[in-house]
Amino acid sequence: MGQGCSDAGFCTMGAMKPDQPFNKKVAIKLRSMEISYYRGTTTTSPKVFVATADMSFNIIDSKTFFQVKLPYQTVDGNFGSTGGLGDISLCFTRNLYASEKFDVGLSVGGKIPSNDSNLKNEDNGLAFPMYYQTSLGTYDFITGISLVNKKWLFATGIQHPFNSNENGFTYGGWIPVYQEGKEEDYVRTYDLAYKLKRGTDVMLRAERNFRYARFNFTVGLLPIFRITKDEITDPNTNQRIKLEGTTGMALSGIATAGYSFNVKSGIRLLMGRKITQREVNPDGLTRVNVSTISYYYRF
Repeated sequence: MGQGCSDAGFCTMGAMKPDQPFNKKVAIKLRSMEISYYRGTTTTSPKVFVATADMSFNIIDSKTFFQVKLPYQTVDGNFGSTGGLGDISLCFTRNLYASEKFDVGLSVGGKIPSNDSNLKNEDNGLAFPMYYQTSLGTYDFITGISLVNKKWLFATGIQHPFNSNENGFTYGGWIPVYQEGKEEDYVRTYDLAYKLKRGTDVMLRAERNFRYARFNFTVGLLPIFRITKDEITDPNTNQRIKLEGTTGMALSGIATAGYSFNVKSGIRLLMGRKITQREVNPDGLTRVNVSTISYYYRF
């Protein structure tokens, strides 16, 4: 689904997902299959496209669900193109409390890397920056909680990576090669992520819902706080260093519009716009604009 500015994936998992249904008059089937197509523009040339299969199933009882997200990602930019399976998301969600006024849900899960985040240009053998990588290259722990009622959705969550990736992008490799060495300033628009270990992220979501018989709309804000510094290996000294400017808030505005064919299926358009970003973004997650079109079926 639509990753917003600096979203490493947890903003569309379980209890933290946008546009969650809430209707006590009609029984909503929460087992679901959703197919989505995402397009994101970055602060430099790459454009990111992701097709995702998002599946949720009952386990144990009607209050516990298991979610699997399988993305296929392609990237096109000035350095070249990449494509492949993205990181796999797994999540358990439990309905902790349900009433006529609101529901509370808790999610626990993680992300499994599809590769080591070191895809290379086939022509020159140089590692692409993180913006071109189809995987973040890390095993991540994710948990979050949400409160949903007829008009509002509030959610918060945390995502913590356990390891460094193997990204090998360096300025020294690309500057002499790109445009015959005449575009050094452009090469340096990509922050170094040499063997990157991302910091820990905390997200908040506040969303206002407007629901009608078949149409529904949401508007909201999605701030993501990186609370610890990103860490890389300095390619010149081979020493581990923590990067200044990698902590702080990245804020996006999010809006959705949906149409329900019936109680089981419908389509949804999600649009996101960057409002603020962190000063330094080696993970390649920053997006200026995102858009996602989805079809869902509940059973």
